[in-house]
Amino acid sequence: MRELIRKGLPRSIQVLFALSALLLLLPLLIAAGLAVKLTSRGTFLFRQRRMGRHGKEFTLYKLRTMYTGNDGPLVTASSDCRVTAVGRFLRKTKIDEMPQFWNVVIGDMDLIGPRPEVPALVDFSDPVWGQILSVRPGLSDPITLSLRNEEALLGKYENHPSFYKDVLQPLKMKGYVRCLEQRSWRSDLKMIVQTARFILIPGAVPVPNNEDLQLAFPD
Repeated sequence: MRELIRKGLPRSIQVLFALSALLLLLPLLIAAGLAVKLTSRGTFLFRQRRMGRHGKEFTLYKLRTMYTGNDGPLVTASSDCRVTAVGRFLRKTKIDEMPQFWNVVIGDMDLIGPRPEVPALVDFSDPVWGQILSVRPGLSDPITLSLRNEEALLGKYENHPSFYKDVLQPLKMKGYVRCLEQRSWRSDLKMIVQTARFILIPGAVPVPNNEDLQLAFPD
């Protein structure tokens, strides 16, 4: 199994950045948490097990965007009725992902890297997964930015869990490996700036179609 050892920003800088972000975003997170708590039953924080570096599971933190007690597919489409009204706004703006800066601080994640997958959707027999899991997962990366409107794309397919597993996930995995092979501290900085831009200007990233996917993930 070949590990992808190219490194991005030093951990010390990432932790400092993540702590600073949490402090700056604290008023927004408090307001968003109150909105979640006051408009639907349950806690404002959502915890989910995800797959981390070297196949070690960790608890990922998000603001809760769904009604409690609603089981369903592991992937979420834009039409998913489990998502609350407040949750739709939080997901669209990515505010729900901001508690993951704490995951960066405690060492579960990096600022930039492949998005962490739920364990049930990880195939350890696939050597590509071995490469992806040789690094920490991240808050964002080029593939995540390309698929920023992934939920809208999944919403085009009636059987969106199958589309995700059979089509979209393999394309993402291929893209993750390609990006990790080219990773450097400069590319990490570039991704941080681009991620901030796309959060501030949501309309900058359209919903991709199949042709866009082939262009974004060439063979």
